[in-house]
Amino acid sequence: MTTYMQKKEQVIRKWYLVDAKDQTLGRLASKVAPIIRGKHKVTYTPHVDGGDYVIIINAANVNLTGSKLDQKLYYNHSGYMGGLRTRTAKVMRDKYPVEMLERAIKGMLPKGRLGRQMFKKLFVYADGEHPHVAQKPELLEID
Repeated sequence: MTTYMQKKEQVIRKWYLVDAKDQTLGRLASKVAPIIRGKHKVTYTPHVDGGDYVIIINAANVNLTGSKLDQKLYYNHSGYMGGLRTRTAKVMRDKYPVEMLERAIKGMLPKGRLGRQMFKKLFVYADGEHPHVAQKPELLEID
């Protein structure tokens, strides 16, 4: 018996809609990342991008547990001497909620060319509106 290997031409993709309102950041990211990778399908193949598209709305209303709002730091570096910029999670949630959720999910995807290709199937929006109505996304319940 041979092992089934999916080909990229055989991939059938679906669209899912996730509401991030009152969801915990890490728990939401750990549920969404396998869907983008395609690990929820029986045809999962590690070297093929077989995942589905995910639309996340209400990213500005995501929660963090404990005292992470004040203690968790996000780092950016410009590449120049002294170019390190740090922001707390509270600042990120208030000003850049889309980037905060994208960073959490991107960290759970594979590194390299395949991970960058998978990351393009994620669409995050700070409010409840999204322009992907034509794709008819299914509502995905995250508990």
